[in-house]
Amino acid sequence: MSGSDRHLPETIYTPESRLRQPKQLWRDMWRDLLASRDLAWRLMVRDISAQYRQSFLGIFWAFVPPIVAATGLTLASNAKVLNIGATDIPYPAYVMFSMALWQTFVEALNGPIQAVMAAKPMLARINFPREAIILSQVGQVFFNFGIKLILIAALFLIFQIPLSWTVVLAPVALIHLVMLGTAIGLILAPLGALYEDVSRGLTLATSAWLFLTPVIYPPPQTGLFAQLVRWNPVTPLLVAVRELSTSGMISEPGQFGFASFLAIVGLLCSWMIYRIAMPLVIERISA
Repeated sequence: MSGSDRHLPETIYTPESRLRQPKQLWRDMWRDLLASRDLAWRLMVRDISAQYRQSFLGIFWAFVPPIVAATGLTLASNAKVLNIGATDIPYPAYVMFSMALWQTFVEALNGPIQAVMAAKPMLARINFPREAIILSQVGQVFFNFGIKLILIAALFLIFQIPLSWTVVLAPVALIHLVMLGTAIGLILAPLGALYEDVSRGLTLATSAWLFLTPVIYPPPQTGLFAQLVRWNPVTPLLVAVRELSTSGMISEPGQFGFASFLAIVGLLCSWMIYRIAMPLVIERISA
């Protein structure tokens, strides 16, 4: 045995559940998270380069969903087909801004599932920190939102929307929104690696979820539907980003605080579930 090999950390596998030693589990999780940064960066650069190299229109696709949605809904609203109600900013800007935020949440939600499915051959053959593929996906979510910022900045200029100083706090709410999506995705990622039905079902679920989120309409105030929208954990986070960028205040600070707490705790819990479940999933897909 060489001198360098003697200094390598020794890993011992036992049939005992790792939940019986939570402190050691968390120490291992944080150690692997820090160790995975370089690999995560390389994976993110590779995936982003491949994504835009294989697309003729490139970053234009980041702008398409908000623009198409805003155009169709604005025409329907002007034709009195839809009764949207009053919004704090011009309706086309309201929809495009909100759709960009919703699209970011959905990308964060789908990211872990897509990452694990794409990395199945590598997971089955190479032993590396599984957190790397998740960090890579989170990095891609923020990179894509950076591109969407070009559209958002153009909206504020075209519609002459005044910026509030609280816009500097909007990234905090955005981070919590991404954390919430990532938490849900992490819980579903192990199942998604085994069953394609998870990815297909999630597409249907997010389509229905959109209508329970104040993306194409202002938050309703009364009725059963208003309660469903209020109970939606995405609502206070998405609305907070929008309000901090425009009106300068959060209309529902209590709900925002609870949703932020849910996002942080949910991410930690889902990370632990992902950590414990992935070795079992890898064993299953390697068989």
